[in-house]
Amino acid sequence: MEPVYLSKMLSQSNGWLSVRQSAVAQNVANANTPGYSARDVEPFVSVLDKTRLEMVATNEAHLAGGGRMPEASKVRKAESWTVSHSGNSVSLEQEMMKAGEITRAHTLNTSIAQSFHRMYLKSVR
Repeated sequence: MEPVYLSKMLSQSNGWLSVRQSAVAQNVANANTPGYSARDVEPFVSVLDKTRLEMVATNEAHLAGGGRMPEASKVRKAESWTVSHSGNSVSLEQEMMKAGEITRAHTLNTSIAQSFHRMYLKSVR
């Protein structure tokens, strides 16, 4: 049985959230390191925009085509609110806001996955 596209997207989103959480944790860990520049990952929306979805033929009568997976998120320099005299661009307030966004997005992904799991179970019964 082929995996449902929504499940795959949730999995990719959770992977992206994991990479972003790691970048935020590194920023917080290096908040007092002189010359450290804050980092963030490319937004998930732009990763999806770069992804071109194509139809996949499962039968000879279907249209020809093939799908591609989205490119991996890349860690890049983040825009910071402040830069200290030591050259450090980590703002703890900004990083905590990012951590909250990550938590909310992960909770939403989990809720969506649970809802579809319940729907699958009801359809099997």
